[in-house]
Amino acid sequence: MIAGKLWHAIKAQINKIANFFWTADPIAQMQYEYDLAVNQLKEGREGLEQYRGLVERVGRQVAANKAHAVNLEAKVKAYLQAGDRESAGKYALELQKAKKELSENEAQLDLHEEAYNNNLLKIKHASGKLAQVRDKISKYDAELKMSRAEAEMAKLATDFNFDVTTDFGQIEQVIQDKIGLNRAKARVAADLSGDGIADIKQEQAMEKVMADQALRDFEIQAGLVTPETAKVADTAKELGPAKEKQVMTDE
Repeated sequence: MIAGKLWHAIKAQINKIANFFWTADPIAQMQYEYDLAVNQLKEGREGLEQYRGLVERVGRQVAANKAHAVNLEAKVKAYLQAGDRESAGKYALELQKAKKELSENEAQLDLHEEAYNNNLLKIKHASGKLAQVRDKISKYDAELKMSRAEAEMAKLATDFNFDVTTDFGQIEQVIQDKIGLNRAKARVAADLSGDGIADIKQEQAMEKVMADQALRDFEIQAGLVTPETAKVADTAKELGPAKEKQVMTDE
């Protein structure tokens, strides 16, 4: 009982392996079966040719029997006309045997001819079926390749969908993140480029004030202006033209 179960398990695994190879490449399997059928048909044709040789041999034997019977019949008639009944009787007996043999050979020839024609019809039918199988193999091979190509195109079209859940979508997101980061760096650089401008302007204004003060000191020291005049000029500069006019009117 254990051996039986073990044998069934082994057969199941063998069948599993056979099914794997059977479905791995169905076109190749069909071609293999077709080649086997072609070989069998070839052997059948060779057998039919040999059988036809037998039919031809039996046909020649029947023809010889007919010629022999005709010859014996002519001899029987000749001896009867000659009045030699003994010789006529001997050939008549031989003619009887020849006709019996002829009848048997004709029956055998009819059987062989019928068998040959039946086998010929079967081989012709099988040849037609094989031609259809060959056409189907070509058709299925083309359709299978086309279906594989269509499946790959469908898969490719799905992969090219730039959804965030796909690889292309994730890659696109990474690219967009990098673009955003680069733009952010440019914006930060632009914003940082304004730092220190106020300090620079303030420093320049201070330098201008210090330059004006140094020039007034030089003018005072050189006697070009008096301190009082320099102070009035500073006041007028601070007040502007309208204020200066107002001061002169008051005076």
